[in-house]
Amino acid sequence: MRILLVEDDRRVSAVMVSMLQRRGYDVEHAATAGAALAAAPCDLVLLDLNLPDGDGLDVCRTLRARSANLGIIAVTARAEERDRVTGLRVGADDYVVKPYSMAELQARIEALLRRATRPGPPPRDVAEVGALRVDFSARTVEVDSRPVSLTRKEFDILASLARRPGDALTRERILLDVWQTTWSGKHTLEVHVASLRAKLGRPELVETVRGVGYRLRTD
Repeated sequence: MRILLVEDDRRVSAVMVSMLQRRGYDVEHAATAGAALAAAPCDLVLLDLNLPDGDGLDVCRTLRARSANLGIIAVTARAEERDRVTGLRVGADDYVVKPYSMAELQARIEALLRRATRPGPPPRDVAEVGALRVDFSARTVEVDSRPVSLTRKEFDILASLARRPGDALTRERILLDVWQTTWSGKHTLEVHVASLRAKLGRPELVETVRGVGYRLRTD
């Protein structure tokens, strides 16, 4: 992992660079705000707020505007509550007040990395085919951004088609997807498809493939 250390005190920065490198981090040092903003991309910034050519809060704000995923830990002597609150509000993920131990800093780095690598919610299971939008998870349908209310079976028929847009699905395939059987009462599927087409308001979306079954048009 690559860390950018922004610290103007040469003695402090030398010690921190050495200790971080011993822990296996790739470390770049910047002694000024200008150097920090010009540095190569990194995974985490340890940012002193008292810099000779600018306020570290402005650096923090700029770095956060560049990337929402960059980890930023403010490492500073500014101990007042208003300073901590301001630092967090302008984009810092954490705030460490000097003096601090390397063990504490290491623990905060590890905690931030755990949060950054924690998996987020799974992507929504959605199909968008032309003017049609089918959200399989929420079981909602829109046509031209207009919500369409369907019965459970009507939605299941559309979902079967929408998962394979453009493919001609046999009557038996759709029955198996929706009713878990290849047999149904006479014209059951046809009646549901007719109702589905009417509710969509775009009957041409569900196309009859003669001798086969149905297809969701993609054109």
